Amino acid sequence: MSGSVSIRGLAVSAVVGVYDWEREIEQTLTFSVDMAVNVARAAANDDVADAVDYSAVAATVTRVVQEGQFHLIETAVEQVAGRILASYPVSWIRVEVAKPIAADGGTAAYTAVVTIERGTR
Repeated sequence: MSGSVSIRGLAVSAVVGVYDWEREIEQTLTFSVDMAVNVARAAANDDVADAVDYSAVAATVTRVVQEGQFHLIETAVEQVAGRILASYPVSWIRVEVAKPIAADGGTAAYTAVVTIERGTR
């Protein structure tokens, strides 16, 4: 049996972007993470040792992104997904990152979003 554990709205301040000015500031990226886990086992034992520690996962996301100083948000989501799959009892992961894009020269402000899925459900 499986289930999922999710983290929503994880705001991470980081250096990310391709332009010189972006490399000099921190921007806020917002992550959502869905992970396939064995919820039934944790529930049957009612023991945190059998559950995925979502606080530790959130700390991992933050650390990977802040240390990475990536140019592309695509790279950030790939690195986050890989680290979580390697570090936690997770068979599948979906990671979404949103980066606000400021208005520039007549272009409307918007949010860029990249979503990936890795592993097997």
